[in-house]
Amino acid sequence: MAWDSTFSLIGSLAMLGWLVLLLAPRRWRVLGWVPRWLVPGAIALVYTALMGAHFTASGGGYGSLAEVRQLFASDPVLVAGWGHYLAFDLLIGVWLADRMDRAAVPRLLQAPVLLATFMFGPVGWLLGLCTEAVARRRNPSLEA
Repeated sequence: MAWDSTFSLIGSLAMLGWLVLLLAPRRWRVLGWVPRWLVPGAIALVYTALMGAHFTASGGGYGSLAEVRQLFASDPVLVAGWGHYLAFDLLIGVWLADRMDRAAVPRLLQAPVLLATFMFGPVGWLLGLCTEAVARRRNPSLEA
C-alpha cells in the first residue's frame, strides 16, 4: 500500500474538518457533523484497521522509549499514529469551540485558539481554556 497516499488522505480529511469548524456557521447543525462525527469517525476507522493489521508486526510497544521508537518505525503504524493526533486534536477543537460559543467568545477570537489546537494540540487546549475563563469572568451570568 502507498502509505504516503493514506497519510495525505487523512491529512486532507482533517483539514476539511478544521475548515468547516473554523469557517462554517455553527447554526447549520448538519454541517457541524463534519468535524464532530464524520471526519474523526473516518480517521478512527483507518486507525483501527492499520493498528489491527500492523501493530504486532511492528515489534514495538508502549513500555519504553525504545519500544515506541520501534513501533513508529513501521510506516503503517506511523500513519495510524498521525491519524490519532489529527482526530483527537480536531475533537478537542470541536469541544473548545462549543465551550467558547457558550461563553460568547467571538469567532474571530476563537480562530487563533483553534489554529493553535490544530498545530500544537495541548497549547491550543490551554489557550482555549484561558480564553473561555476570561470571557466567563467578564460575564459571570453565562451558563457553564
